[in-house]
Amino acid sequence: MQQAKDFHDECHALADVIETISSQEFEQKTQFKNWTINDVIGHLHMFNHAAELTLRDSALFDPFWARITQQLQMGKSLLETQYPWLDGLAGRELFQAWKDGSETLANIYAKADPKQRVNWAGPQMSARSSITARQMETWAHGQAVFDVLGVGRTDTDRIKNIVFLGVNTFGWTFENRGLAVPVDVPYLKLTAPSGVVWEWNAPNDHNAIIGKAIEFAQVVTQTRNVGDTALNISGKTAQSWMDMAQCFAGGVENPPAKSQRFMLRKN
Repeated sequence: MQQAKDFHDECHALADVIETISSQEFEQKTQFKNWTINDVIGHLHMFNHAAELTLRDSALFDPFWARITQQLQMGKSLLETQYPWLDGLAGRELFQAWKDGSETLANIYAKADPKQRVNWAGPQMSARSSITARQMETWAHGQAVFDVLGVGRTDTDRIKNIVFLGVNTFGWTFENRGLAVPVDVPYLKLTAPSGVVWEWNAPNDHNAIIGKAIEFAQVVTQTRNVGDTALNISGKTAQSWMDMAQCFAGGVENPPAKSQRFMLRKN
């Protein structure tokens, strides 16, 4: 599966920027809900483990997720549910565990049947969708790390997996908020990092989103407010979608406020 290689490469891109930071820097707070770098890597590590369990055997995943669900029902945040599982793992030890787990996950998904159905927090999904979701989370949560470290990211055309996820969750964005799904799906014309142009849906000039694929991905993953991008948006439906886009599962999450997420300048 190409998506498994893309996940692998995404993890390496994030690992490269963390590789040389000090133990103290792992406790830096990011602009994402004040999560520290430790929190971000712990979150990715736990859910990579969950993705490994569900591919190997749903009987392994189901009790793992049941424990998380129970803690959420007790009022704990998703972040708090990872602390017992990590059992004090932090800093460079956590970083190494996440790297090793990422390698294992990429390898087993590379050999999997892309159409294999796997359990998850919501409905079942295909193995291809599962590893794509892991790439998306790595890229999205990784943005908070790049931002706080003041490091620009060199993106590649593997971002197409995340863009595709964003396109496919157009309806979900509205359904998740209890809103009727508009029938007039916007036209997308997005330019990839390589310069290739990607298009979705019927071309029109009154309901469209045109711009960089990276910025579209930032909006649907809620790493940037649409007002902080140069996306050219026309039409009520297109604007409504971009104002509340959410390509990931779970309860309603609101995008960051304008100018709330940005790359810090390092002296």
